[in-house]
Amino acid sequence: MRRAIKDFVQIVASTVPVKGPIYEFGSYQVATQEGFADLRPFFPGMEYIGTDMREGPGVDIVLNLHDINLPADSVGTALCLETLEHVEYPHKALQEIHRILKPEGMVVISSTMFFPIHDFPFDYWRFTPEAFRSLLKSFDGVFVGYAGDVTFPHTLVGVGFKGQVPDLYRLQNQYAKWAYPQNPENIGIIRKTFRQLTPPIMYTAFSKARESMTVKIKKEKY
Repeated sequence: MRRAIKDFVQIVASTVPVKGPIYEFGSYQVATQEGFADLRPFFPGMEYIGTDMREGPGVDIVLNLHDINLPADSVGTALCLETLEHVEYPHKALQEIHRILKPEGMVVISSTMFFPIHDFPFDYWRFTPEAFRSLLKSFDGVFVGYAGDVTFPHTLVGVGFKGQVPDLYRLQNQYAKWAYPQNPENIGIIRKTFRQLTPPIMYTAFSKARESMTVKIKKEKY
């Protein structure tokens, strides 16, 4: 677990509705991460279950992401952070997460792109933003973002919503500060990533609101 990921989870927890119970998939806290990788303090008073493919620190129950032994529509929020690169069949894992989420449920995912091979216990994949959009294709609302160089980001993040999509204006603004800490007033990234949300009417509404802003938008490079 990297500090940047903890910061993004805190942003999500403070800007969009979080429903319980919360299941973290990949909660095993590897050596030197004990305590630091614990995300429970971001969700005070909520039922929180840590799961992984193996027993160990931070793990309450052992579950297989390829075939999650939970009923459909039983999970309010799923967290799958710094884990998907270690999952042999990530599309199947996201299909399973979609199945177990309640209506109006949410999944938060993250992974690496520019990062060394690290075996916990296996390391299969590196993801691009388009790959994250593909993984979240079955969700009704999708946000995908990244941090680092636009052509080779070090970190990918995504949020998928099952059912109605909440207002994401605050999430977008906090994400821009997280992704571009040296230029937090640049909302160009918000415009770019907001197009990825569904339904399209949300982007239209945001565009109209943006036109009334006095914040200077930095020209995007493609």
